[in-house]
Amino acid sequence: MSTQNTNEETNTKILGHIEKWTDSIGNLFVALFHRVTLFGIGAATVWSSGETFYMILQKGTATIQDLLLLFIYLEIGAMVGIYFKTNRMPVRFLIYVAITAVTRLIIDLVNKHEANMEILLLGTTILILALANALVRYASNKFPSGERN
Repeated sequence: MSTQNTNEETNTKILGHIEKWTDSIGNLFVALFHRVTLFGIGAATVWSSGETFYMILQKGTATIQDLLLLFIYLEIGAMVGIYFKTNRMPVRFLIYVAITAVTRLIIDLVNKHEANMEILLLGTTILILALANALVRYASNKFPSGERN
């Protein structure tokens, strides 16, 4: 019976080592995926921003929509940078991007002289996003995560 207990203990130890090893490998792959993906998103953002800037130079003038698009790229770049440094997704930056994108839609509708109910709904969308931003800010101040770097 003691041989059986020794075998069980040995098997448990081996399984423990295998579990540690596979956890380490899994964590490495997840971290590697995050880094590669962040670099990809950052590179795509820089590429798109440069292309937009080049188109503005070719046109010889920048519209408010062009500037808002560059601002969206700036926010995405800042969001990638913050996530890269802190491993935290800055939700407020996503809300800023959404507000800016909806603003671009409103400007497009106004330029087409389509002042209708859609503009009112998009304005309401911006209000809801602004309230969501205020809620996120309040919650992060009221209930900090405790893992501040």
